[in-house]
Amino acid sequence: MALNSKLPADLAGWLAYIEALHPKSIAMGLDRVNLVRQRLNLNKPFPIIIVGGTNGKGSTCAMLERIYSIAGYRVGCYTSPHLLAYNERVRVAESNASDEDLCLAFAAVEVARQDTELTYFEFATLASYWHFTHSYIDLAVLEVGLGGRLDAVNIFEPDCTIVTSIDLDHMDFLGDNRESIGYEKAGIFRKGISAICGEPNPPHTLIQQAKKVHADLKLINQDFSFKANAQTWTYVDAAGDIPNLPFPALVGDFQLYNASSVIAAVRAMQAVLPVDVSHIIQGLITVSLAGRFQQFSHGHSLILDVAHNPHAAAALAYSLKERPCAGRTLAVFAMLADKDISGVVEALKARIDVWYVASINQKRGANSTQLHAIIKEQDAVAEVHNFVDTATAYRQACIDATENDRIVVFGSFFTVADVMRILVTVS
Repeated sequence: MALNSKLPADLAGWLAYIEALHPKSIAMGLDRVNLVRQRLNLNKPFPIIIVGGTNGKGSTCAMLERIYSIAGYRVGCYTSPHLLAYNERVRVAESNASDEDLCLAFAAVEVARQDTELTYFEFATLASYWHFTHSYIDLAVLEVGLGGRLDAVNIFEPDCTIVTSIDLDHMDFLGDNRESIGYEKAGIFRKGISAICGEPNPPHTLIQQAKKVHADLKLINQDFSFKANAQTWTYVDAAGDIPNLPFPALVGDFQLYNASSVIAAVRAMQAVLPVDVSHIIQGLITVSLAGRFQQFSHGHSLILDVAHNPHAAAALAYSLKERPCAGRTLAVFAMLADKDISGVVEALKARIDVWYVASINQKRGANSTQLHAIIKEQDAVAEVHNFVDTATAYRQACIDATENDRIVVFGSFFTVADVMRILVTVS
């Protein structure tokens, strides 16, 4: 399809264009995006797994993508947000989509939408799926952007669904309690379709919604579970145990909940996409995901983690506690203002010796003065240094860090991305 000369000529142009299309960055509801889907004739030529949840979605998608790829399937994987390049969001056969492919997909959506307003995420979701339909894939793994019930990904009909975890986030849109959020997450469930839940304490609303739509609900610690020892772990369900599994290459004890949910999904899909235990093992060993307790060594230890809500911060705090360093822990910290900054600080303050707080150059970004004040409210004697941006904060932390210290960068995808750009430049 040739691009109209009036349309953007490159990926940067398209991203700027679709960001300006809708007056709101988030507009809940499926009518508009479903209308454009119908115009695009985006039917279902391949099986689909939809992944929702508060935290753990990215890790779960990465494990699914890796295991099925090892098994020989051509996987299309749609996730968000990205770290360094938009192309990371749309992957086929474990490779990011090219600028040219994305431009073609955006152009197709633009022609089909006519005068229908679409948000950035809605436009992107349709474009990714259009690209998958032209890429001869065997399976699509689609990550929910926000919630589930009214998320653009939910216009597609899954063969299996996973809800990884449920906690407080995006409360302006999903509600201010776990029951409300659980209901929204359960909106991806379908009649007769496996609904895997890796949340060990699911709200009753999630269970009620599964019953209401007659989904085949499978709960961790009830329908499937895991047993861990020092070196390996065992997956357990009614179909038979899988012993001697390696721990996922992704760090964090919570990853066993994600990995167990992945195996439950793989088993649920076995009749459609057969996978051997050897594929699962190799997938767990080789899976990788940037920005999830990602570790580097630069004369000192460096950890990058996109934790941006209290639930994820608690998991990061636990991982830091389980992996103590001989020196101090220096935090490079920046967050978006609409997140629960106080809850994140509360979860991590016992693990941090020095805070290097920074402003985020985004319209939703909190400034360093706000962060400084919140930290001091919780710990009056905390050592806190303010910086104009994350890059400056990180560079100062590197100057201050000794050989035995470690630097932990967290608070937002933007925060981690800023430091990753520095690492790419110096490598």
